[in-house]
Amino acid sequence: MTRRRLLVFGFDAAEAAQRRRIRAYLDCGFDVLGFTMRRANMTHDAAPFWDNVDLGLTRNAAMGQRLSALARALPILWRNRRRMRGAETIVARNLDMLVLGAAAQAMVRPRPRLIYECLDIHGLMTGSGPASRAARGLERRLLSRVSALVVSSPAFQREYFGPVQGWTGDTRLVENKLWTGPDGPARPSPDVTPRTGPIVLGWVGTLRCPQSLDLLAQVAARMGDRVRIRMHGIVHHHALPDFDATLAAHPNLSFHGAYAYPGGLEEIYRDCDVVWAQDLWQWGTNSTWLLPNRIYEAGFFGCPSIAVAGTETGRRVEAGLGWTIPAPEADALVDLLTRLDRPALDDRRRAILRMPASHFRQSAEEIGASVT
Repeated sequence: MTRRRLLVFGFDAAEAAQRRRIRAYLDCGFDVLGFTMRRANMTHDAAPFWDNVDLGLTRNAAMGQRLSALARALPILWRNRRRMRGAETIVARNLDMLVLGAAAQAMVRPRPRLIYECLDIHGLMTGSGPASRAARGLERRLLSRVSALVVSSPAFQREYFGPVQGWTGDTRLVENKLWTGPDGPARPSPDVTPRTGPIVLGWVGTLRCPQSLDLLAQVAARMGDRVRIRMHGIVHHHALPDFDATLAAHPNLSFHGAYAYPGGLEEIYRDCDVVWAQDLWQWGTNSTWLLPNRIYEAGFFGCPSIAVAGTETGRRVEAGLGWTIPAPEADALVDLLTRLDRPALDDRRRAILRMPASHFRQSAEEIGASVT
């Protein structure tokens, strides 16, 4: 059987969510040719495991440098235009890559369909200044060439693409669920062994939110030996310059580094009683609208989540996945953790593990439908 060909444009070849999605495309039988940049100040170095064209080095939050990187990438696309032939679909994640994806589409005959994938609404897109207005104008112009918009949260269409950008085209919801592949880990049994000891609160994944780090540090200081806070993942030190100092100041706060995906997840979530799932760093916009990958990972392995009421994450967590607090404040989180007892934590873990795995794990059908 002929493998359908995808051209995947990604802003960082080492970024975890991008790598998960490309792995899913490959596992689902797609022939992937990637065009990816590398962001030196965001993630650890990780070589592509797919056929890849390197578009060069860029930096996060350096808009001028990123524009220069886009200009330098165009000749690379032109030199590789013959390799693009036969592709049915171009998938471009974020606005930078949509610019390049649209350019690539114009270089190929017959033209592939162009799909715009959005897992975050960048702060630039919701600002009121001239740069934000220009970025939204560019995005609207490029959306006219897009066959479908893929979003990871319904709030992105409801709060931004519909009312702000006027998008009324094909919108596909592909939540940022766990991808385990054909040989991935199985779910634990709902027969949970009762736990003892202080509550273990986890913060897992891409660690980039200074407000969350500050909140967890306050909780660690106020609760002392009644709580242990474990952090796992990749630290974005450009966003968390005080990470090491914060860690050193609180003996009940620990960092356990990067982990294997998906093989390392079961142990992480087994050792946590509950996880902090709420993103705070773009409060009122992206952080309020998104559905983070960690709620699906935690749910698959039976670990309850904590989020903030009134957010998209909070609404999902309130549907049986854990608990919410009324505001992103230390008082509220300390109050909740103080009230949670062992029976409540164990009962919630059992209930989550009885939910269908499809609530948390991506299917091959979902992946295929998103790009065809």
